[in-house]
Amino acid sequence: MSEYIKIDLFEEAAEELNFKKGNIKATVELLDSGNTVPFIARYRKEMTGSLDEEEIREVAEKIDYLRRLNERKNDVAAAADKQDKLNEEVLNKLKKADTLQEVEDLYRPFKVKKQTKAARAIARGLKPVAELIFSQQKSELEIKKEAENYLDPEKELTEIEEVLSGAEDIIAGDVSDNADLRKKLRNFVFKTALIVSEQKNEDEEGKYQDYYEFKESINKIPPHRTLALNRGENEEVLRVKIEVDDQKAIEMIYDFYDFDNRNSDSFDHLINAVDYAYKRLVFPSLEREVRNHLTEKAEVKAINNFSTNLRSLLMQPPLEGKKVLAIDPAFRTGCKLAALAEDGKLLETEAIYPHPPVNKAGEAAAVVANLVKKYYIDLIVIGNGTASRETESFVAELIKGGMDVEYTIVSEAGASVYSASKLARKEFPDLDVSIRGAISIGRRIQDPLAELVKIDPKSLGVGMYQHDISQKNLEKALNEVVVDAVNHVGVEINTASAALLTYVAGISSNNADKIIEHRSQEGKFKKRKELLDVYGFGPKTYEQAAGFIRLDSIEDPFALTPIHPESYQAAEKILANINYNVGDIRDREKLSKIREKLVEIDLAKTASELEIGLPTAKDIVAALKQPGRDPRDSMPAPIFRKDILKIEDIEPGMIFKGKVRNIVDFGAFVDIGLKQDGLLHISEMSQMYVSDPFEIVEIGQNIEVKVLDVDQKRGRISLTLKF
Repeated sequence: MSEYIKIDLFEEAAEELNFKKGNIKATVELLDSGNTVPFIARYRKEMTGSLDEEEIREVAEKIDYLRRLNERKNDVAAAADKQDKLNEEVLNKLKKADTLQEVEDLYRPFKVKKQTKAARAIARGLKPVAELIFSQQKSELEIKKEAENYLDPEKELTEIEEVLSGAEDIIAGDVSDNADLRKKLRNFVFKTALIVSEQKNEDEEGKYQDYYEFKESINKIPPHRTLALNRGENEEVLRVKIEVDDQKAIEMIYDFYDFDNRNSDSFDHLINAVDYAYKRLVFPSLEREVRNHLTEKAEVKAINNFSTNLRSLLMQPPLEGKKVLAIDPAFRTGCKLAALAEDGKLLETEAIYPHPPVNKAGEAAAVVANLVKKYYIDLIVIGNGTASRETESFVAELIKGGMDVEYTIVSEAGASVYSASKLARKEFPDLDVSIRGAISIGRRIQDPLAELVKIDPKSLGVGMYQHDISQKNLEKALNEVVVDAVNHVGVEINTASAALLTYVAGISSNNADKIIEHRSQEGKFKKRKELLDVYGFGPKTYEQAAGFIRLDSIEDPFALTPIHPESYQAAEKILANINYNVGDIRDREKLSKIREKLVEIDLAKTASELEIGLPTAKDIVAALKQPGRDPRDSMPAPIFRKDILKIEDIEPGMIFKGKVRNIVDFGAFVDIGLKQDGLLHISEMSQMYVSDPFEIVEIGQNIEVKVLDVDQKRGRISLTLKF
């Protein structure tokens, strides 16, 4: 195919993203060569200008869009050329078009039309009559006289009115196909439109009562309301539409064509044509555009919120060196217990029945006390599902009775999904589903990242309207969050599960299985380089993955750090320059001295001498200062409790320490130790105006909140930070 138009993709992207053209070009070349986003972000900073993961994906998306835009422009130019309608004007308009929508508008006149009224009228030869009406140079009588010449029974044109109606259809089609007019009307609609809803069918639960008589500017409606309207419409409870000043829009069409001879007795034909063009052809498509735009905007916000929450959830600090007793609470079927060692290894399982209808609280207490004593349990972890608060009361009473242990409540969202999964069956083939759930609950406090990667992110309970948005886009975004979190933290190769390894840059599920197989047959890895001995693990995979693999090994001390093997030589020289060697970073006393000397080195000079980039030199030095550092250590630790809180004990004005469980557009849900999380509304987050809750709080954050209101009947607590 001939290339009529060629745009400089990198130049365009640089202007729109405000990144350097060279960095964008290098980033795209790295991606096109099969490099992963985490690898590029961490180990190719000199080439990308230190773009982070999000910025690299932004570049990839923008280049992909520009490539599709350029390809579509050439498709349209080819279609016009095929019809001998490609001229400088069309070509220039295509070159200037910034969006796919603009290009599609320009394509409309060249689109092969089937079964439209205008196409049928043109096929009947009525174009000259349409042009005569459009020019407004003839009277009604003269136009009708001309129309008589087109009467033809074989073309089903037996009356003058049929000829004139066909001519009006042609004018309406031309009006609809005018790209410049569509752009003008689109701007008008997008600036002034309202989204309106009314009740269509019965709403038994009253879920949509706020939208029975609803009207709001499309430029002001918040994303969560858009998604609520969409859901109400899909459930056929609501009727939703877009409203604009139709008469003003029609006047804009008259002005566009300079239709000012309204006293003409033939002007009614133009009124009919314009009215039909706007109401039946133009506005319906613009209405769809508006609805799609609002939905896309709402989906982006919902996905961003979900992604931010998930990132915070995954980055919660691990609880190292603690043995836990996990409890998956229930009434009739009993509470399932799982005692776990510090590394998450299953020690013992049990089932107790402290609640109705069985009511064997005494026996249950003895079982729990025995497990706590037998395994020196440090912490009891209770899932927050059915019977959670009753189980909490039961545990709190045991602690009051002298059992030396603390407890915490953990979200069990997704535990049941994991426990019934193929992965769980493979991990614990001989255990009951509910016991697997208890193990998941316990492990997600010991090492949240390692456990939560086993669960579909959509099941982790940190989003809203997740079923109302594009599942493909949501899955892609959440997968990227997990990938970034896993690679940011790094993975201990000798203990990681296959599920965790799969998220390491460059490692496929097959690679992960082979690593586990190699580990079980050959023993623990002693060096990163030994990954090359794993079947199917080639140089490219090793290059991508090596820096994100962690090892506590005398033979490969740098494997404690994110220093990539390609930079080992540079790192050794940096240490040698301050009179230390690689093994010294494992010695606590020497490490303290190393840190002192590293502060004094001239990074720019060092980078130049070693012929490495300054960003790489900075990263190496930072890694040498803190080998083995877990970036999650800076995150807030879980809140441990020894006594239970009841809603009857809560009064307005009380202050509690709570943990943020979920964040949505209108606020955050905070666990203060009650059965239901309290709502911290966005309006109560600051004395100043807050437009986005994420500016103030994040998932897992420990905050002090004051009780604003208590609704015991509905079990609702309103909280505030304004005190």
